[in-house]
Amino acid sequence: MSNTELYPLKFKPILKPTIWGGKKLGDILNKPIGNIETCGESWEISGVEDNISEVEEGALKGKTLTMLIQKYKGALIGDRTYQDFGTKFPLLIKFIDANRDLSIQVHPDDDLAKKRHNSFGKTEMWYVIDAEDGATLISGFKKATNRDEYLDYFNSGRLTDLLNREEVLNDDVFFLPAGRVHTIGQGLLIAEIQQTSDITYRIYDFDRVDKNGNKRELHVDEALDAIDFSYYDDYKTTYDQNQGEVELSVSKYFVCNRILTNTPITKTYNELDSFVILMVLEGSGSLKTNNGSYAYSKGDTYFIPANIEEITINPENASKILEVYLPS
Repeated sequence: MSNTELYPLKFKPILKPTIWGGKKLGDILNKPIGNIETCGESWEISGVEDNISEVEEGALKGKTLTMLIQKYKGALIGDRTYQDFGTKFPLLIKFIDANRDLSIQVHPDDDLAKKRHNSFGKTEMWYVIDAEDGATLISGFKKATNRDEYLDYFNSGRLTDLLNREEVLNDDVFFLPAGRVHTIGQGLLIAEIQQTSDITYRIYDFDRVDKNGNKRELHVDEALDAIDFSYYDDYKTTYDQNQGEVELSVSKYFVCNRILTNTPITKTYNELDSFVILMVLEGSGSLKTNNGSYAYSKGDTYFIPANIEEITINPENASKILEVYLPS
């Protein structure tokens, strides 16, 4: 197959049973969760070791993301991306269903992750697809603090008094740089874009036990070196929710925009030198390229190879799509 025959790719979702998951990944996003009682995550596109995505359909069905990068290199992911990352795909794309609160946690930055785990750090972004009434999440601290004060709150069982809790509505956006203490609260269905990393330092897990009666491991000491104790006044991203195309997040790790449309729009990607990921949050329709038309529906995630320079989104009904790529 030549590079010109690369096409928009869908990968098999990698489904993750969790202690806090539910049924929404199946009920709302049409994921094949089957008899998984508490499905917490659907990894849509992953280069994480032992969790490498596999193409679901088309001529490349059954090929893994790593195999494709090895073969197509810059034509698949962009020349600069291939130079920087080789066969290590830089992003992990997920849907998350929090039927119960996740643990309070933090992720290391690049330097700490490389030193401790020979891995990327984990900066991430959340887009709230569905929020039940009264749903909340935690992002950062209510005020600037330090290690000693943090430990005082932690050791006296008052940690949540120090943390910033946000009420959450549909379409809210949160950017979480590595080092920010956080948790996704009960009743939230979220799209998550993050660096390729599965490193989490679990700080507090509400004393929960698994089906075998065991508490999950905590990483209290490891977390201390990862935590950013600063206060920020922009934990929630502000943006025009009625705008057809709007920028949600720009960092050195990824760019994320949101597209709202009920009429065809053509996107030109010839200057990006990057793959593009489209996450369908609402609606159905088709993606048209110079080599075919590809149906989409709610819950689909498409990987657009870097050598596809133009794509037309043809919605059958109002569509809400996240557009993700690497910055130039």
